[in-house]
Amino acid sequence: MGKKLTKRSEDYSKWYNELVVKADLAENSGVRGSMVIKPYGYAIWEKMQAQLDRMFKETGHENAYFPLFIPKSYLSREAAHVEGFAKECAVVTHYRLKNAEDGSGVIVDPEAKLEEELIVRPTSETIIWDTYKKWIQSYRDLPVLVNQWANVVRWEMRTRLFLRTAEFLWQEGHTAHATREEAIQEAELMMNIYAEFAEKFMGVPVVKGLKTESERFAGALETYCIEALMQDGKALQAGTSHFLGQNFAKAFDVKFATKEGNQEYVWATSWGVSTRLMGALVMTHSDDNGLVLPPKLAPIQVVIVPIYKGEEQLAAISERVEGVVKDLRDRGVSVKFDNRDTHKPGWKFNEYELKGVPVRLGIGMRDMENQTFEVARRDTLEKQTVAADAVVDHVVGLLEEIQENIYNKALNYRESHITEVNSFEEFKEVLESKGGFLSAHWDGTPETEDKIKELTKATIRCIPLNAREEEGVCVYSGKPSKIRVLFAKAY
Repeated sequence: MGKKLTKRSEDYSKWYNELVVKADLAENSGVRGSMVIKPYGYAIWEKMQAQLDRMFKETGHENAYFPLFIPKSYLSREAAHVEGFAKECAVVTHYRLKNAEDGSGVIVDPEAKLEEELIVRPTSETIIWDTYKKWIQSYRDLPVLVNQWANVVRWEMRTRLFLRTAEFLWQEGHTAHATREEAIQEAELMMNIYAEFAEKFMGVPVVKGLKTESERFAGALETYCIEALMQDGKALQAGTSHFLGQNFAKAFDVKFATKEGNQEYVWATSWGVSTRLMGALVMTHSDDNGLVLPPKLAPIQVVIVPIYKGEEQLAAISERVEGVVKDLRDRGVSVKFDNRDTHKPGWKFNEYELKGVPVRLGIGMRDMENQTFEVARRDTLEKQTVAADAVVDHVVGLLEEIQENIYNKALNYRESHITEVNSFEEFKEVLESKGGFLSAHWDGTPETEDKIKELTKATIRCIPLNAREEEGVCVYSGKPSKIRVLFAKAY
């Protein structure tokens, strides 16, 4: 499988980039800042997508699809929104090319200029709220609970596979409600769904919280978020849910007739997670040998590798394995029997270790005689010999155990990397020596927030929802503070 990965302890960033490419998740493309998601990486994304989609539909949401192109004038209708996205928009100005007369290739045809320039969707609030104006007339039309699976473009200058790319895949929910309370409930519900997905399926523990005003989504009154901690002590925003108030309804004049016959503006939310979750998955669990995947999201949960000489031995092993494969599949487990004769067993072992397959079964002629399998688990790299007639039950139980184990390992790391700090000196020292989340008092002003970011590169990741009130003084300004917030360096 080529040379070994760079060690995490030596260069975490290089380790991550190498792992994403070598494990066949994704690669850079011919378009600057855009990636090719390879079949193995896309298979993980499909499993994430399927589970999230199920959770959305169980809470009454429906999928729709809206245009990729947004008229420039739409974006400018909501002032905070356009200001937030203006710098990273890709703009379509012309619709035709023609051959250059000097033979130097193609040029934009000046006569083919669009009457109105189009923005390639960075997010869809504006085009969707223009549509909702047609959909919503009365309280009977509410709530509107719509999600779309789509690609978006944000012209990022510094890119990294999955974590920050010019084009990425995501889902974005956009809902419309009759009351403020309903919209806030929706925003909180979706944050909780994201947290449940991250913890139960990805095995990634998260902190639920609110963003500060300067970190909020452009055009939102409140942004709920889930924040995760990676193994290098940096935070990663794993999902956001926004209470938009009536800002977009006012910008696009979306009103509804109440039961009493009054005209009122609709209340809105939007919420989304993206292929950035793939980066979180890789960075939370993986090790110096490669990926470690949670069984619930692994495209291949169990791989069986035969160890044999000659076709006769392979035929005998294949016959023995056939029943085990069927029984595992009947129990809902995805299994691959790798009987390729183009690679040796040792090479295959390394490949599946690198790709993070949770459980590997090995079977050779001695196992055939003893009626056993060698069972290796990816998370701890432990191996044991299991009787053939007990192997299916053993593997099913083992997959549950691995799912739980990798979550607990990540949780223990996170818990040991939340540090209370009470002075700015302590803040800087812990940030550099240990990293992780710093729980510190903050005076509530954007000026202090900006100054801390400028001096340390640490930002307020969130105001935790479970934060308790306690009297204190701001870690930077010394002014009174009633609550601790979580600071960290972040992706």
